[in-house]
Amino acid sequence: METLDIIIAVCVACAFWNVAVSLIIHNALRTRKMPVSFLWLRAMAPVYAFRYKKITISETGKTGPLFYHWIISINLALIFAIAAVIIAL
Repeated sequence: METLDIIIAVCVACAFWNVAVSLIIHNALRTRKMPVSFLWLRAMAPVYAFRYKKITISETGKTGPLFYHWIISINLALIFAIAAVIIAL
């Protein structure tokens, strides 16, 4: 496999990881009776992630682990996408 193929595969895996974590955050907010919309999930994902962070801090005093999963996955997807564009040039 070429380097570009590996980087694209990792980028896609990080994007899927982010979507999965976004769905779990959506479900966590919904079980706490927070108003969330599945239809607007992709557009509102950052708002929901930070709302999840705020709620978990108020409940336990610590940020919930899903917030870190969301931040890391979206940033890694961005980094690998930029790397793929640079290598492709």
